[in-house]
Amino acid sequence: MEKFIIEGGIPLNGEVIPSGNKNAALPLMAACLLSDEPIILHNMPNIRDVENMRMLIQSLGVSVNQVGSHSWEFHAKNVCPADLDPDLCKKIRASILLAGPMTARTGELQLPPPGGDVIGRRRVDTHIIALEKLGAQIDFEKSFHFSAKGLTGADILLDEASVTATENAIMACVTAKGQSVVRNAASEPHIQELCHFLNILGGKIENIGSNTLHIQGVDRLHGGEFTIGPDYLEVVSFIGAAVLTNGSIRVKNAGIEYLDMIKLVFQRIGVNWTEEGDDILVPNNQLMIIEPDLGDVIPEISVMPWPSFPTDLMSIAIVVATQSKGTILFHDWMYPSRMFFTDKLVSMGAHIVLCDPHRCIVQGPTKLNAEKMESPDIRAGMALLLATLSAKGTSIIRNIGQIDRGYEVVDQKLNKLGAKIIREREQ
Repeated sequence: MEKFIIEGGIPLNGEVIPSGNKNAALPLMAACLLSDEPIILHNMPNIRDVENMRMLIQSLGVSVNQVGSHSWEFHAKNVCPADLDPDLCKKIRASILLAGPMTARTGELQLPPPGGDVIGRRRVDTHIIALEKLGAQIDFEKSFHFSAKGLTGADILLDEASVTATENAIMACVTAKGQSVVRNAASEPHIQELCHFLNILGGKIENIGSNTLHIQGVDRLHGGEFTIGPDYLEVVSFIGAAVLTNGSIRVKNAGIEYLDMIKLVFQRIGVNWTEEGDDILVPNNQLMIIEPDLGDVIPEISVMPWPSFPTDLMSIAIVVATQSKGTILFHDWMYPSRMFFTDKLVSMGAHIVLCDPHRCIVQGPTKLNAEKMESPDIRAGMALLLATLSAKGTSIIRNIGQIDRGYEVVDQKLNKLGAKIIREREQ
């Protein structure tokens, strides 16, 4: 196990390039199971979740070869529904994404319960609803057994706008016989990328980016190439690093077309940036004043399905708000454990009241002090790393494997901006 030793209080300056979107890479890797021809994915992030997914699909018979520094070739010529490693499945929530393409391609999959971040209950019911509508049968005892004798297009109404359930539905529908409609679909950037990728392979998906997808099933998908877009969660992490250290950063190739709502929310806590082409320029000396609602009412930031503010950025927004003047309420109704990392910020000196598992009130600005702590999950781990960059003194974050699951060599990227982060193995 490794840890970060961070010397905080240093302004970060310079240029940084975000890695490819983890949340796009994982479903795209799963979608490669749908074609028996070679597929090349470019701008793949070199992170633990991608490595775990690679091992899972290789165990199903997929040939995987690196053809560039961040480019991989996937060839699912001969796929078989082999037993998946339950320990690997526990490490990665995205193992559930194998259900749709494997049921479509081979008609069978035995899937141990998926794992991932411990941020509260994460339902799989919506995945089952979608696949059953297409004609699949799902049984569960100690693991899930998916089976089907061919899938048939259907009108699917998802009971929640689940990202991974939408992705599973799309992958199952794309080769199902006939027309499918997926309603109440999630529409995050990575779902849009999955749809565009499948269309490049010969799929017929319309209304991409909306919450109602129309999919005409095709007999087969061919091979192709696709470049994964930048990880907007990492982009915002770098914005937060600049703001919290009073630095000035240019984020290159930032994918600005997906950041409009995020920019609106960050403006409410006193943060702004400008765009130059596809780059983002974050200046120093930010306003850092929380904007009240009309009537000088305490404002609320609440997560909602895309294109509203995403739950995965809630942790970073909370950390930034600790350095802004004013009071604000944060509300994440999606996950009952998302807010539990705030006790670590309180130990650093932040003024935060945890109202209940879903809501907290932040009053700032407060000086953050160096602290020793552990990373509880990917997003909270990154938020705590940003907090330590703001705090004067030497902090230690243990269990950084959680951060490595979602961020590629983030310590090296931040160090190039002037941070002092040492990666060290625990004794």
